[in-house]
Amino acid sequence: MTTPDTGSAGTTSDLPDGPLGVTEDSPLPPEPVRVSVTEAAADLIRRLTEMHGPVMFHQSGGCCDGSAPMCYPDGDFITGDADVHLGDLDVGLDRGVPVWMSRSQFQYWKHTHLTIDVVKGRGAGFSLEAPEGVRFLIRSRILTDEEFIALESRIEDAS
Repeated sequence: MTTPDTGSAGTTSDLPDGPLGVTEDSPLPPEPVRVSVTEAAADLIRRLTEMHGPVMFHQSGGCCDGSAPMCYPDGDFITGDADVHLGDLDVGLDRGVPVWMSRSQFQYWKHTHLTIDVVKGRGAGFSLEAPEGVRFLIRSRILTDEEFIALESRIEDAS
């Protein structure tokens, strides 16, 4: 499981008007991962889990809210052979929060590390955070060659 990135606001009430998240100077996790989460997003995920039970993410491919990460009650969005499991977020709960993306979209994003963050403002999708006056968004960076090689073998093993 991945651990929260540090360096952002602790709660959504502390959010500035602009985006939060990791910077180019943020440390890389010790083992390569495809997806991580900021502390502010982890806090919101814990609160959403208290309200709705276990949750999951599916990285939207452009419908409704652009390419926003969509948060659903776990199992409400059906995944299958057409989806890739990017990893599980460790947000301090009893279980990791699974993150999925369509296999076709993954072909475009496979060289990218994604960080789920949260900002003020309402998105236009069906994600669970919408009533909270915030929205999840993706921050990204290109994987290093070493990360890509290590992670590519994991996806092949999972297919």
